[in-house]
Amino acid sequence: MLSSRGLFFMGFLFCASMLSIAGYFQFVDHLEPCPLCILQRVFTLFVGVVLFIAVIHNPAKLGVKVYGAIAGLFALIGASISARHVWLQNLPEDQVPSCGPGLNFMLDNFPLADAIKMVMRGSGECAEVLWTFMGLSIPSWTLVAFISLAVLTLGQMFRK
Repeated sequence: MLSSRGLFFMGFLFCASMLSIAGYFQFVDHLEPCPLCILQRVFTLFVGVVLFIAVIHNPAKLGVKVYGAIAGLFALIGASISARHVWLQNLPEDQVPSCGPGLNFMLDNFPLADAIKMVMRGSGECAEVLWTFMGLSIPSWTLVAFISLAVLTLGQMFRK
């Protein structure tokens, strides 16, 4: 059975691979990320950073629970963003929201809370399915990954 440190390290490597794959899609396959994709990357990074700090710190029982709870919370937020993205992709074509401004424009011209609300509403570009594997789109796979990370991290809170 792996130690908490080993599990945190596996989770960190998983986050690093998720971000590497996202980079491959963007820079090699030239798939431009929509604002929801970028937000999912941010929460992948948050989970990965928390897990990396946990690996470095190698905490005792209480610390394992705290790191697990923080990383799990970020993973659940990421999962909710991914679920919203999957929902947008599965809307009937006539119900898809119109395309909106890019994330940089929103962050430059609106308060952060307003920009996040606008991103979460979604836009037409977020509803496009540009790539699938085994019938699932990138946001669907990201949802599976976030749920896996949530199980891994929140599970640390209940380990003996």
